[in-house]
Amino acid sequence: MATSGTTTFDLQIDAIIEEAYERCGIRTNSGYDLRSARRSLNLLFAEWGNRGIHLWKVQLNEQLLTAGTATYNTPTDVNDVLEAYISSSSTAGNSSSTNDIALTKIDRSAYSALPNKYATGQPSQYYVNRQTTPQISLYLAPDASTYTYLKYYTINRIEDAGAYTNTADVAYRFLPCMCAGLAYYLSQKKAPDRIQILKQLYEDELLRALNEDGSRSSVYISPQTYFGDGV
Repeated sequence: MATSGTTTFDLQIDAIIEEAYERCGIRTNSGYDLRSARRSLNLLFAEWGNRGIHLWKVQLNEQLLTAGTATYNTPTDVNDVLEAYISSSSTAGNSSSTNDIALTKIDRSAYSALPNKYATGQPSQYYVNRQTTPQISLYLAPDASTYTYLKYYTINRIEDAGAYTNTADVAYRFLPCMCAGLAYYLSQKKAPDRIQILKQLYEDELLRALNEDGSRSSVYISPQTYFGDGV
């Protein structure tokens, strides 16, 4: 038998809302109910930001360094900075002669303890001040002689639902838990008798999606060696 030959299945926002209402045992065409569901969907996306790193929202950014300037703003859609390094060229100019130096991430206490935060030289550490728009502070402040660019991986916010004809800014493997999560959120307003079952279904779907959304790499396990005291 023939198969479709396509792998493009996706859902528009209005279809996601319809699916969620059906799981609550409700059918509605009310404009208010649609707006309420879209608001709940945006809250669900915000809640996912507290659940961990979503690989499809990881992005490589770059910043031209200015000599003596230690602190730089990230783009407005950034939630946190995961890793950072300084580079001798921009991403567009990468070549075999490009050199990169990894930076160590430090916390607020370690950064505040630095005696001269604006001493210049080759940066080796960075601190992320997680405001509404996070800021990256380098130590040492760059002299921008050899290493002229800061490159850093960020975890970005999921885009708002927006128009009902939009598709969600979500990887396909998260479609099931997105529908389940919205149904759970809507049940708190429309179907309180289904809250517990829909919550359990949502948590199960989300756990599977988060487990799948990992980075597969080789793992090496070495046995621990213990030496006795001779007794």
